[in-house]
Amino acid sequence: MKIHEYQGKELFAKYGVPVPKGGSAFDVESAVKVAESIGSWPVVVKAQIHAGGRGKGGGVKLAKNIDEARAHIKDILGMTLVTKQTGPKGRLVKRLLVEAGCNIERELYLGILPDRETGMHLIMASAAGGMEIEEVAEHSPEKIVKVYVDPSSGLLDFQAREVAVGLGLPAAATRQFLTMLKNLFRLYLDYDASMVEINPLVLTADNQVLALDAKIDVDSNSLYRHPDILEYRDVEEEDPHEVEAFKYDLAYIKLDGGNVGNLVNGAGLAMATMDAIKAAGAVPANFLDVGGGANAEKIANAFRILLSDSNIKGILINIFGGILRCDTLANGVVQAAKATELSVPLVVRMEGTNVEEGRRILAESGLKMTTATTLTDAAQKIAAAVK
Repeated sequence: MKIHEYQGKELFAKYGVPVPKGGSAFDVESAVKVAESIGSWPVVVKAQIHAGGRGKGGGVKLAKNIDEARAHIKDILGMTLVTKQTGPKGRLVKRLLVEAGCNIERELYLGILPDRETGMHLIMASAAGGMEIEEVAEHSPEKIVKVYVDPSSGLLDFQAREVAVGLGLPAAATRQFLTMLKNLFRLYLDYDASMVEINPLVLTADNQVLALDAKIDVDSNSLYRHPDILEYRDVEEEDPHEVEAFKYDLAYIKLDGGNVGNLVNGAGLAMATMDAIKAAGAVPANFLDVGGGANAEKIANAFRILLSDSNIKGILINIFGGILRCDTLANGVVQAAKATELSVPLVVRMEGTNVEEGRRILAESGLKMTTATTLTDAAQKIAAAVK
């Protein structure tokens, strides 16, 4: 689950990671009051959306006085901000962060994330921070310092110093940075983050390090442990289908440009199904794992969510009946299809526990569908149907 920059900075401040003075606002007058309360100029007015590249899209502006601040606030609040990460439709800006400007000497990059290949935590840092860090990673990977932290030992002092040396920090700033990095790593662990990123982390003219940005992504599977993070959730920034799926504990991710919805039990089988759809000449519209313990109601809700996506021109159901029996699946599909008036081609492939009973339920349901015996057969049939 992603959170906004201003929310991330609230957590940073809680953990002793230095951030500029400022605050969030949801209307023009409140934002102006925040600008006035900072007590110094310039101030920075920043759009709050779940996407990067805001500065290039006109969502980050510097104000040298109160008149400029008010003008920028009015321009940004309510604008549709388009960046590389939002896509052409953009995002409506409903929140602002107004904070103090600072005298930037250097822009750095710092990030922490789990590395699945090594089973360790990975700290990445670069002296070439700022807006173009993606290009640095692509064209000059040698400029990125990588330090792997063993979960059993945690972040050790020599590793923190290795990051500081890699950033080329002066001695006057190193002690503060080491404390900040340890605090940031503790936040990353405490909140089960799948990513914590500061870009840019700046070195000021008086040798202070300051987090000018805050990007935190928390593992959604851990949210039951973090009710305070769940309160940060902004569903208006999320795909409505994913928000609906979350209510029913469905693992659902919407994909751009897809035309085939798929409903599968098991993450590995779901990935294989998506590959098969692509190989057959169609494009998967989603990842949807209903889980092994799904009941008829959960299946029905999953099916209903697929049918609510206007981009989906056909649906492939691929189930291996183990814990989730095939007759349970069939009852759920019938229940959902009748409630939503199935209007797109449907291909069903199922094997496993109670498969014959499941096939009987589908056959006697009166639903218009096509059955398949293998995954390849199912993918080819749905691809032909959507064409």
